[in-house]
Amino acid sequence: MLTARSLFQEIFDGDDSFRLFCSIAAGGETQGGWENARIAALVPQSMIALAPKITRHGADEDKHGRIFNALLKKRNLEPVPVPPETDYTMLLEQRGIGLAHEKLRGREPLSEDDIVVYLSHSRVTEQRAADQMDMLVKHFGDHPEVGRAIRVICHDEDNHLAYCHEELLRLAREGHGRTIHRVLRESALAEIRIYRDVSLAVMKHMGRLLHWPRAKSAALAAGIHAVYAYERFGGWHRMVSLKQPERRNALGGPATSAAEFA
Repeated sequence: MLTARSLFQEIFDGDDSFRLFCSIAAGGETQGGWENARIAALVPQSMIALAPKITRHGADEDKHGRIFNALLKKRNLEPVPVPPETDYTMLLEQRGIGLAHEKLRGREPLSEDDIVVYLSHSRVTEQRAADQMDMLVKHFGDHPEVGRAIRVICHDEDNHLAYCHEELLRLAREGHGRTIHRVLRESALAEIRIYRDVSLAVMKHMGRLLHWPRAKSAALAAGIHAVYAYERFGGWHRMVSLKQPERRNALGGPATSAAEFA
């Protein structure tokens, strides 16, 4: 029977598929780390209190990139180039979601609206990341090779999502509610399309590496399209709602280390 557990077990068991999976994940996390570091460096003076939390956000994502590379190293594998059609963060930027890299490479301070855009975009993408990590922990949290790594990352993603909720609610109370609502909606509707396209591309590459029969690839593609249809019909609303998180000030301290993955 084709299940999420059996699918990821097959990906983890094959060296070539595991290498592609970790390379894609590491690339996205490292890119996120750079983006957050630049945002922290350019945060406007009126929001300077956010800079340490943004820095922590980026440090966590850098750590996740190192964790995925350490998993490769543990198996004596080298990273592979990430196929452009599977590069989730790059495709989001190309669709105008989040802050443009050209702006982040500059020296001009960001505006308050830029920070609202960053947090709104993060609230959407962190929901996706948290959902994915919850699924992996459910099925592989006790896995001898990847279990510890995915538990560490899952904990961090939950913190990131809590941070986005808390800060966006605070900014809404300060008068940014209309912008937050607009950017959340735009980001979510674009994200679900990009996630569908990236999922299809990743599964195509995995199918080639693992020699999946045509019927299996077709079933997986149909499942991806079904998820998109559900999200487009209304499932995207879970990515734009805001509520006070149980974890308060989730990014208020220094980044936690993961020395065992160094």
